[in-house]
Amino acid sequence: MKPVLQLFAFAALFALVGAPAHAQEVKAGELVITQAWSRATPGGAKIAGGFLTIENKGAAPDRLISGSGDFAGKVEIHEMAMNNGVMTMRPLDKGLPIEPGKTVKLAPGGYHLMLMDLKTPLKKGDKVPLTLEFEKAGKVTLSLDVQGVGAQGPAGEMKHDHSGMKK
Repeated sequence: MKPVLQLFAFAALFALVGAPAHAQEVKAGELVITQAWSRATPGGAKIAGGFLTIENKGAAPDRLISGSGDFAGKVEIHEMAMNNGVMTMRPLDKGLPIEPGKTVKLAPGGYHLMLMDLKTPLKKGDKVPLTLEFEKAGKVTLSLDVQGVGAQGPAGEMKHDHSGMKK
């Protein structure tokens, strides 16, 4: 499959609806990370999305600058947006700012972690260890709770939310 078609197919997976599980709360400095999850991947898939919520309870900005995990060859921070009816996806090479007193949601259709070169498929019910690195708060390890293939959020979150999406 051509790379453009692979990205389109991956984006189409974001649009599927499925059943949502409650995730842990992890602290890194003044940041609180909750609702960390991913979707199960179909056989042979080499990419997946990682989603979570980051709240900055401090007085200074921070920035999510990278991620890593033994299950993937590469983890990038991406932004998906609709521009004139066309879906675009791009890596955020300078990271994702987390302003003081604000919450940033990485969710389908907006900011997300692109989990690339998967070494094994992600299976519903798995907990996948992931390390995030922040400019000020440093490194923090958490687990992505793997939901069903078409999940729109972690279990327990039943609302339909596009707050992470840019127009």
